Amino acid sequence: MPLLDVVAYPFVEVKIVPPPAAVAMRSTGVVAVVGITPAGGAGGTAPVAAPRIVTTAAEAATLFASLDAAGVVQANALYDSLVLTLQQDPPPVKVYGVRAAAGGYAAALRALEAVDDVCFVCLAREPDIDALLLLKAHVEQTSAAGAPRLGVAMADPARALSQTWPADTLTGLTTAPKVLRSDISRMVFVAARAPAGEIKDYAAAAMGTIAGYPPHVSPVLKQMRGVSIRPELQFTPTEIKALASEGIIPIIDPALIPGAGLFLADGGLFTSDARRPFVDIVRVLDDVQFRLRAGLIGTIGDARITKAGLTLVKITAEGIVANLKRQNIIDGFSVQIPMLDRLSIPESARTAADTQEITQARATRGVDMVVAIIYGPQIHHLGVTLRMDFA
Repeated sequence: MPLLDVVAYPFVEVKIVPPPAAVAMRSTGVVAVVGITPAGGAGGTAPVAAPRIVTTAAEAATLFASLDAAGVVQANALYDSLVLTLQQDPPPVKVYGVRAAAGGYAAALRALEAVDDVCFVCLAREPDIDALLLLKAHVEQTSAAGAPRLGVAMADPARALSQTWPADTLTGLTTAPKVLRSDISRMVFVAARAPAGEIKDYAAAAMGTIAGYPPHVSPVLKQMRGVSIRPELQFTPTEIKALASEGIIPIIDPALIPGAGLFLADGGLFTSDARRPFVDIVRVLDDVQFRLRAGLIGTIGDARITKAGLTLVKITAEGIVANLKRQNIIDGFSVQIPMLDRLSIPESARTAADTQEITQARATRGVDMVVAIIYGPQIHHLGVTLRMDFA
């Protein structure tokens, strides 16, 4: 038998272990366009209610349209909306197209529920209230289930021009029981005017525009490509204020910006939640939520409900949000685990309530954590006082 159980040689022993698993990342610029196409081959090769990734106009034509004998695309609402989405600059990171049968929006949206990287959804060139109610239900339900996304819709562009256009539009979107205002800040509404034969999918263009920017960038005054509005149908300053004050984003051609082009005039959500009234706030919260879930998933089943175990969890969470601060996405943060505070108290100094809560946490294996972030939003309105002095 050897005299020693452990020998010095080879003096330094190195064990090779695999690197830690990568943290899941979620792109914040993934969009989906759901639209009705003609039946059969005239509506493309994609199956009904089956999301397909589209990267070029040629792919959109193959999947969701058809060609005539001369090779010309026989366009439809879904094809046009996908092309318009792809035209935005910067463009969305990824674009899904979903073909719906006539009257089949519900089935197409249901198929989209399983595609968990989608951040925005719109219905192709669709201002119908009943259809948009299905969109609202979809984004609210998927967001509540852990796959947050925003619905983007347009008010009816063909509504007759009148002195009460904003009020009439708002009434059409908020009259019970067909209320499109979201209680949980999940709907973006844009407004533009166009004759029936010239209507573009302003919702798809707006969606592609917003998705092309990082979550913390406000949509205000971001340019939309591929759409136009006749000068006589553009909004007046009074109409712009009336629409924006209700959370509807007017599409405008501001004289203060050189050249011709259409821009988003505001960044509000069509919501009744005064705590989350802007698009960038909800997008940032969605992004932080995913980062925390993805970054902390590795602690589940490993970290223990002890002072050392919960300290590791806290440090992990702080590292996630600290990275957002380094990128100037947030201005500050704090992470608090009440159970860690109780475990940090010497056992002899704990109250009966402290001991009971520790026992309960260990029995149920559940621990609460509070992550607070400080967000510095962009300027939307600048008040300037001009004063004239005489020499």
